[in-house]
Amino acid sequence: MGSTDTCRNGAAAPQQGTSRVLIIIPCFNEEASVGGLLSEIAATGRGYHTLVVDDGSSDATSAVASCRSPVARLAQNLGIGGAVQTGIKYAARQDFDFCIQIDGDGQHDPRAIETLLEAYRNDPTNITIGSRFIDHAGFCSTRMRRAGIRLIVLALNGLFSGGRITDPTSGMRLLDRSVIAFFAKAYPTDFPEPISLAWAMRAGLTVSEVPVEMRARETGVSSIDGLKSASYMIRVLGYILLARLVRAS
Repeated sequence: MGSTDTCRNGAAAPQQGTSRVLIIIPCFNEEASVGGLLSEIAATGRGYHTLVVDDGSSDATSAVASCRSPVARLAQNLGIGGAVQTGIKYAARQDFDFCIQIDGDGQHDPRAIETLLEAYRNDPTNITIGSRFIDHAGFCSTRMRRAGIRLIVLALNGLFSGGRITDPTSGMRLLDRSVIAFFAKAYPTDFPEPISLAWAMRAGLTVSEVPVEMRARETGVSSIDGLKSASYMIRVLGYILLARLVRAS
């Protein structure tokens, strides 16, 4: 799939406003979904800035995305943590007020971006998570993963203060300036969503959630399905305990 086949619609021009918002979209082999996602973001009419971080894809992810958005193409696969921190560092250097992470596989509805921003305006916290498990609407993952997520929830809420969490593995989250600066310096490479929450709360940063409706993956498969889910959850719990024992720098 070449770029001439995919460059049909340009991204909406960023609108002027009181806050500058960057949408970070980490991608690995998401050529089938990222173009549609970027079109959905443009269709909101909000004029969000976007940055697609192509995490060493072997397909045409960069070619498809570059028709509609700036792309940071990593020379090798760093994993979700490295890809997201690339976007966070960009947000810090470009002086964005907020960055919002959404997945490139189509699970996150771009219309919910405004839900996160509105929640921040009404009751600011440093991190605002889009949670599947407040209203239990839409796709809520597999039964095995939900059981593991509940264990992570118990660990985070029991060991740290700063917010009550229901969906620590959600890949849809808003970061304000304080968290952008914090994570630009260091960000977990393994299990970044729940571990980054542990790091942030350990450092005294605050977390809140708003209900969002998520969709099933449009393409591809999760890297932690099946028996990998159990191993994932055990290792995450170990990292959370370690984060609690290590004093924040």
